Amino acid sequence: MSTPVQLEPVMERSYEGVGRCKCSFWFAVAHDILGTLLMLVGVFGGLVVHDLFIYGGGIVIFFSLIWWVFWYSGNIEVPPEELEDDVGLVRLKNRGLGRAVRQMSDRFSSRVRHSFRRNRPSNTEVSLSTSSPSTSSPSTSPCKYLERDTLSI
Repeated sequence: MSTPVQLEPVMERSYEGVGRCKCSFWFAVAHDILGTLLMLVGVFGGLVVHDLFIYGGGIVIFFSLIWWVFWYSGNIEVPPEELEDDVGLVRLKNRGLGRAVRQMSDRFSSRVRHSFRRNRPSNTEVSLSTSSPSTSSPSTSPCKYLERDTLSI
């Protein structure tokens, strides 16, 4: 006897204000403020090394762009209907060009993978050197104590 299972629909959490990636947002804002302050000090500070502050401010503002990209890409919403399963459940409307490109990619990667396996020698010999402590004497050179054995893999 089986009991019916009722699943509740999963509701996506709505994010207010800055979105999901609050850390990236605040890092970007902090870099923008710091870069602007450095540039203003360089322009209006009357210092001897004013160009250092101007270039430094520009570099800090450039680094803020990285945080803005992280924040923006972290807040992109993709509806669950548009997500595909990579296990092989391809939607019917994407059978044409997408399927052909995926097959070509799979063929190319398998050829590359198998070419590395084919070119590897089947019997590789490795030299192994060991020191025999029984015949060691301090007056002779240590190179005479090495015995060479080959190991086939």
